[in-house]
Formats: sequence, structure tokens, C-alpha cells
Amino acid sequence: MRHLFGISLKLGNSMDKPGYLALYLNGELNKRIELLKKNLSKCILCPRNCKVNRMNGELGFCRASSKITIAFYKRHFGEEPPISGEQGSGVIFFSNCTGRCVFCQNFYFSQRKTGFEITEEMLAKLMLRIKRWGCHNINLVTPTQYLPQIISALKMAIENGFDIPLVFNSSGYESLEVLKLLEGIIDIYLPDMKYSNDVIAKELSNFTGYVKANRGTVLEMFRQVGILQLNKKGVARKGLIIRHLILPDDMAGTEKTLKFISKNLSKEVHVSLMDQYFPEHAASKFNRINRTITQEEYQNAIRLFYECGLQNGWIQEHIINNDKA
Repeated sequence: MRHLFGISLKLGNSMDKPGYLALYLNGELNKRIELLKKNLSKCILCPRNCKVNRMNGELGFCRASSKITIAFYKRHFGEEPPISGEQGSGVIFFSNCTGRCVFCQNFYFSQRKTGFEITEEMLAKLMLRIKRWGCHNINLVTPTQYLPQIISALKMAIENGFDIPLVFNSSGYESLEVLKLLEGIIDIYLPDMKYSNDVIAKELSNFTGYVKANRGTVLEMFRQVGILQLNKKGVARKGLIIRHLILPDDMAGTEKTLKFISKNLSKEVHVSLMDQYFPEHAASKFNRINRTITQEEYQNAIRLFYECGLQNGWIQEHIINNDKA
């Protein structure tokens, strides 16, 4: 339920297929899977570099084991319009997380390890089921800690006719070394840019060195996929969408984040300005974020968007409706 800022969306060939199919055919996908799976015995899948041996039952910060745990999956219509389209996005929400956001709305899954274990073969079948539903893509939510298993499952799915894009939906706290292994596999990146201050990132999400890692992440994602491209039906086929959640009292550092995007990526990058912050989980313990954002705070974020020269993105419609009231 969002309103589009800009209109400079690039149309691609609606017959284009995901990049991972070419990598599968030339054998490169197998090589990437092998390299990714090495992380399971010395895990450096995220910038924390825990180096635990997950194959021997050791758990790092995210508490993910060698087995895949998912919280739920469904057809979802609430993402940005080019992601959901008319037929929905096939969301797979993975349990555990590389962060510890005190305001996380999904803390039962991300921080308490609830969910159910599945094998790579089961995940491949799930991908195929979502394709049969008619979804435009597979939306991998918090996938970082399970990337080796996910890409292995992807290969199995390809062998049974899978051919829809993958959306990499994450906190934006990624390892550059690992991201480079995803080039040509992931067609659509959907990262957060949560903070522009490391002290706040540590306090609210227990991220270490978030700003440098996050900015490096979005730069690498942009290098791989570029500006958002749509097929003839207006559905994303490739590109980058950055999400920025507005926090109370400007705890997110919105101006610095938008300036970084404008100066270091492109003024054409699509940015989703999100107003849905709610003090969930443990947020009540932090006075500055123990409330929803005000209409003035959200309008200020919109003003900063334009002042930074950004051209494309979304705002959430009920704020617009409130303005008219």
C-alpha cells in the first residue's frame, strides 16, 4: 500500500529469465554452492565472522545450525508494488537473524528460534510450490544465515523447472565476500539501510560496525544489479530497492542515509520510506523510541528525499490520506 514518488522505471524484456539459469547451465552454480558451503564449517556468512563450525553443532551469534529453519511461507501482497505485482510475492521467512533489533516485530522468529526445520530438498519443493501458485518471485526474508543451503536448494528446484526471480530481503548487514558469490544468482536486492550511526546501531540492534558494512553492502548490490528494471507487466525483474524505516527522534539518521544514496549510488535508485515503526518487543525500555513516529517526522523524511535529489521510491499511502484529512 504505497505511493510512487518517481516514474523513471526501466522496462526490460518480459521474456528475460533469471540470471541463475545461465550459471546453472555453465556449471558455475555448482562452484558457488561449494564455496558457500565451506562457511558451514567456519562461518563468515555475515560481518560478525563468528567462524563457528555449524556442521559440528556450534552456534554463532545468529544461533542458526546447519539445518534450515523457517518461520512461515505465504503469498504476500504487501511489498513494494513491483515486488508484489498482481499475483503476489512468495515470501519465505527464515528463522534467526544476524541482528537483535529491540523493536523487531518478528522477534519470535528472529530472536527466539521458533519455526520448523526443513531439508534442502523440502525447500526446493517449497520453491516449486510457490511458483505453481503463480507468484512473481521468491522473497527470501532474512536469508543470510542459510545462504549455502538456499542456493543448494535452488539448484534442485531448477532441475525441476524453477525459473522465477529471487528477492534477497535483508537487514543490509552482509559480508562482501559472500555477496560476490551471489552475483548472477540474485536478480532483485531488497536491503534495509537502518542506521547512519554505529553507536545507535549497536544500542538498538546489537550491530557492530553497521554503517560501514551496510554501505558496502548496498554499493555491492547496486554494482551487481543496478537500477530497478520491470517487465512489461510492471513487475520487477532485476535491480535494487532500498528500504529505510523512519524511527522516532531521527534515531535512524535519515538525512545522512539519503545523502549517501544520492551521492554514492544514483539519484535514480528506488527508496522505500517506511512509516510503520511500532515499539514492539523490548522497545519500551528505550525512551526515545517508545512511541510511533509523528506525521511531522514522516513529512520531514519526504522533504529530505527531495532535497537529496532522489527521484524514485515509495511512501506509505495512509500518511498521504492523513495529510488530506
